[in-house]
Amino acid sequence: MNAAVVRASGEPLAGEANGGADKAELPLVVGVDGSEPSLRAADWAADEAALRGVPLRVVYASLWERYEGTALAGEHKPFEEVRADDIVTVAARRVLKRHPDLEVSTEILAEEPEYALVRAGRDASALVLGTRGRSGFVEMLLGSVSLAVAAYADCPVIVLRGGHDNHVDDATARRVVVGVGETGKDSAAVRFAAQEARLRRAPLDAVRAWRCPAHESVDHPLLAGEPARLHEEQAVETLDEALRDAPAGVDVHRRTVEGPARHVLLGASQGAGLLVVGARRRPGRLGLQLGRVAHGVLHHAACPVAVVPEPA
Repeated sequence: MNAAVVRASGEPLAGEANGGADKAELPLVVGVDGSEPSLRAADWAADEAALRGVPLRVVYASLWERYEGTALAGEHKPFEEVRADDIVTVAARRVLKRHPDLEVSTEILAEEPEYALVRAGRDASALVLGTRGRSGFVEMLLGSVSLAVAAYADCPVIVLRGGHDNHVDDATARRVVVGVGETGKDSAAVRFAAQEARLRRAPLDAVRAWRCPAHESVDHPLLAGEPARLHEEQAVETLDEALRDAPAGVDVHRRTVEGPARHVLLGASQGAGLLVVGARRRPGRLGLQLGRVAHGVLHHAACPVAVVPEPA
């Protein structure tokens, strides 16, 4: 493990260690691996941390020790350890050039990236990850690390694909979209989205998708449209419940749209600065705990996606 806190000089500060931030100001964590998408994610995370007024923690994780081992190092550091130091140093200096007053810490963890990042999320206000954008069939290969972290992290996980805008500041005028689920009451995703909209001084676009089940359709002309109207009214009520405690000063737009939630939210992501969806954890359930909606928007949304854990 390697941890340090840096300032604009890029030099570690003696006597400081990661995790010293006040619990009320949990750091934002960004995972980096030296790729350009991860560096763009670091830029985005720096902007976000500056907006929130919280420290930024840059994390690199790899199992290099398993393959090289300390015995091979001799008097010199193993190549992968040197590479890891370079990766976090470059990322830290890059974000400090962008935000000189931002408190930035770096950490190198010798373990699988998905496990390390999920663990880092336990003491983070949010996790930010970058992944390469792809097109066509292979776009389904979003990345196992991003999917695993989004599925299991205890904090919101924000994923940027290669084609996403890497400047939060450029997106502050754009709306924040939140998908409202079946139960609108006490939604962590809605609270997170409202906070983001307030920080960015952007409109909050709350969207509830609804569908009329096929078995409820009727052929009688006097009853035509009645089942659909009832489902739409329920969608409106769910939106109202979800937004009941929206903070004052946030420009809230309510939308109910007929159609599959995944398709509705993908359409709403066009031109947005951030799309927020909830993920309900199910204790004891095996496999990735991401529903079809969250899984779909992570792969195909036209803007960064925040996956927010909802209480079971």
